[in-house]
Amino acid sequence: MRWYNLTLSDEAAQAVSNQDGLFGVGDIMTRTFDTLEFRGMTFYEVRARSILNKVPAASRMPFSWTLNPYRGCSHACVYCFARRTHEYLDLDAGADFDSKIVVKINASELLRKEFTSARWAGDRIAMGTNVDPYQRAEGRYRLMPGILEALRDARNPFSILTKGTLVLRDLDLLREAAEVTDVSLNVSVGFIDEALWRQVEPGTPAPRARLSVCRTLTDAGIGCGVLMAPILPYLTDSPSQLEATVWAIAAAGARSVTPLVLHLRPGAREWYLAWLERQHPEFLSRYRDLYGDSAYAPKAYQRSISDRVAALARRYGLGSAPPSTTRPDG
Repeated sequence: MRWYNLTLSDEAAQAVSNQDGLFGVGDIMTRTFDTLEFRGMTFYEVRARSILNKVPAASRMPFSWTLNPYRGCSHACVYCFARRTHEYLDLDAGADFDSKIVVKINASELLRKEFTSARWAGDRIAMGTNVDPYQRAEGRYRLMPGILEALRDARNPFSILTKGTLVLRDLDLLREAAEVTDVSLNVSVGFIDEALWRQVEPGTPAPRARLSVCRTLTDAGIGCGVLMAPILPYLTDSPSQLEATVWAIAAAGARSVTPLVLHLRPGAREWYLAWLERQHPEFLSRYRDLYGDSAYAPKAYQRSISDRVAALARRYGLGSAPPSTTRPDG
């Protein structure tokens, strides 16, 4: 593996950045576990050289820094845009991304070191932007409690986006952090179709389990939003599907809903379209017509989805009033 001279950050999918290698060859330990939840997976325990990644200004993200304690993700979402980042480790963007996970075992130590630097300005740090910090590996490695403690002690604002229910394990730490700084939490639920969930997000908790996380966080006094992503053209974008999903999000007490249409960056594009050809070949030509050579669906299509979701959010009082108790199907 060409990890020693690696010069691409975890946000390599967004832009190339110039920084020192992430870790040296001598800092890598390979482990496998026979327990059912980790069978077939390999973990590379590394001592990273840096933990915070600067987001290029051109990306126009609402945060300047990201933190990813893992690389690769056992959620195995067939559409994951971060897949190509594994290629920079001489691993493939398909099965390797799902099963070969890099674990930055010194993440909290590095973060505390960053906070002592006179150069650190206390900017917001986003987690879950590349891979999920609450994927299954977190149950064994427990990197997030140390990270949250460092953020709390530094009173540094942060956000978390997750598909993992394991975030509730750290509820007390999240409460403590929210008392001293700005904490933003969001769960990702693009649809509630359980048959489709098993196909495209096989390593994640079920969509309704994720929405129960939103409810628990809200009831605990920590507002939680929902990133309704990705919305899959021709698979989860019908009026009835959108309405059922928005209703479920509102019923979970979400403070906001933000729809995001599937985007197909290189790496993810090949893996997703191969899955589509196997499972839903009737839509393959329609996807090629919709996306062409672009990673993004046409703006008119994205706008129509956003407008419909916004109208549904207003109908069910999402984020502004108690949601209607009447299901959209009656």
